[in-house]
Amino acid sequence: MRHLRDRVSPAAAGLPTGGRRRAAGLRREELALLAGISVDYVTRLEQGRATHPSDQVVEALGRALRLSGAQREQFFHAAGLVPPGRGTVPAHLTPSVQRLLDRLSGTPVAVFDASWTLLLANPLHTALMGERQGRERNGVWRAFVGGDDRVRHTAQSRLALETAVVCDLREAVRRYPADRRLRDLVAELREASARFAELWDAGAVARHEASRKTVDHPVVGPVTLDCDVLSVAGSDLRIMVYTAEPGSRDADRLELLGVVGVQTLVE
Repeated sequence: MRHLRDRVSPAAAGLPTGGRRRAAGLRREELALLAGISVDYVTRLEQGRATHPSDQVVEALGRALRLSGAQREQFFHAAGLVPPGRGTVPAHLTPSVQRLLDRLSGTPVAVFDASWTLLLANPLHTALMGERQGRERNGVWRAFVGGDDRVRHTAQSRLALETAVVCDLREAVRRYPADRRLRDLVAELREASARFAELWDAGAVARHEASRKTVDHPVVGPVTLDCDVLSVAGSDLRIMVYTAEPGSRDADRLELLGVVGVQTLVE
């Protein structure tokens, strides 16, 4: 995997490029950040000490390494896995989506699949919202089971979020009935959250609307941003984009976060 890291420059991935570097490509720490897995696990994979990576890990590494469709298939086969096929929730980022993310390095952006599982977040989004691993990468899980959520919520905004993500998840199950991971997620949510089970059984109907969110950041303080969710035609991906009003205090704090927050993530 080292040779694949060497092919991706930090600048192309939206990471800081300052300081002396022994190689032009990604460091292990940077690949781990982009893929949402631990540095230790990346190290064990490269040293051959982790021999059975999950398909989720291989998919995440493939995205971080910006593999093409053919390269992605080879990557799965090299890990002893079968690439996800039709009937499962799409998790591959198209080149056009990757180019879009490249051009928005100064804006917090994250890409989610149809089940609201985080596929890729640029460094500024990770600095804003914190790192997510395991089940915490799924937005429905975080909404009902919890975790470190920096976004402030009123009772009304919480209800709107819960109803919308349950509706989205039900629609994903309808479109991808053969996806085992999706069925497992629903079963685990029903068991872990009575509130989720209630909304799921009630057949809640809602949709996401553009909104303003206040994020309580531990370093730069509260930041109020506009949040828009964009759909990618033909791929069932959702792109979440946070923007600040130009010239505002929030824009200044977001710019500061782009310096101190992102640098802290990769140190």
